[in-house]
Amino acid sequence: MTPITEVAGRRLALSNLEKVLYPATGFTKGELLHYYATIADALLPHLRNRPVSFLRYPDGPDGQVFFTKNVPPGTPDWVTTAEVPRTEGPARMVLVQDLPSLMWAANLVTEFHTHQWVAGDPGAADRIVFDLDPGAPADVVDCCRVALWLRERLAADGIESYAKTSGSKGLHLLAAVRPTPSDQVSDYAKSLAVEAERAMPKLVLHRMTRSLRPGKVFVDWSQNAARKTTATPYTLRARSEPTVSAPVTWSEVEACGAPAQLTFRAADIAPRVQDYGDLLAPLLDTDAAGSLP
Repeated sequence: MTPITEVAGRRLALSNLEKVLYPATGFTKGELLHYYATIADALLPHLRNRPVSFLRYPDGPDGQVFFTKNVPPGTPDWVTTAEVPRTEGPARMVLVQDLPSLMWAANLVTEFHTHQWVAGDPGAADRIVFDLDPGAPADVVDCCRVALWLRERLAADGIESYAKTSGSKGLHLLAAVRPTPSDQVSDYAKSLAVEAERAMPKLVLHRMTRSLRPGKVFVDWSQNAARKTTATPYTLRARSEPTVSAPVTWSEVEACGAPAQLTFRAADIAPRVQDYGDLLAPLLDTDAAGSLP
């Protein structure tokens, strides 16, 4: 029998709680749901009003992994949805607005991925993102060097940036901007990626070309395109262990000497939020958003 749980007045069927999702550590679906419930206060503001793409891995990272952009079949009628434009015509996507809808979505076993714009104003980005992706033997330590360069460069344009781990191999750099057409944000992000490559030609790459990737950090500026999404802060990732896309301090970025120093698992996050609060809370302050030059 599937246990029915009440979450903030909504009845939810939470299934397969004993199922091991991460065999490397024995982390179960029950632990995944517990993680999301515990971290909801920090996570929900970063999901609110942003159409969500789900990267689902119901049988763990070694099973089938698939993207769900449209509202999944069987979605309860109390889960908020929004119409979003697509090249092939309008579609409906889920908005995770509250704890019940977060727990419903988490029960599907999912990574949360969000656009850089909010529902109701698609294509007007209020965030800029750089995905720093290392090609082996480069690693997150190299990403940190690139992140520090980009932080200074953005600051020169009056834009304050914040970092989080990707939850995989790399680092994400985020900044709040006044709503700006996504293509303009993409152009600006690309120009900075090109500048970074000029400044650090042995380390940085602004093009995706696979053959050039080994030993370099690819500064992926393309996730600023209106149709693209990026892993949401605090989402678990479908990796061998339950790693999280975790906000980090700039002093942690500066001090990073080994990848293990910037690898955070589910159990690490609640204590970090207790110590630091939400390190990405400034992204939610529209008054502090920068303007693109």
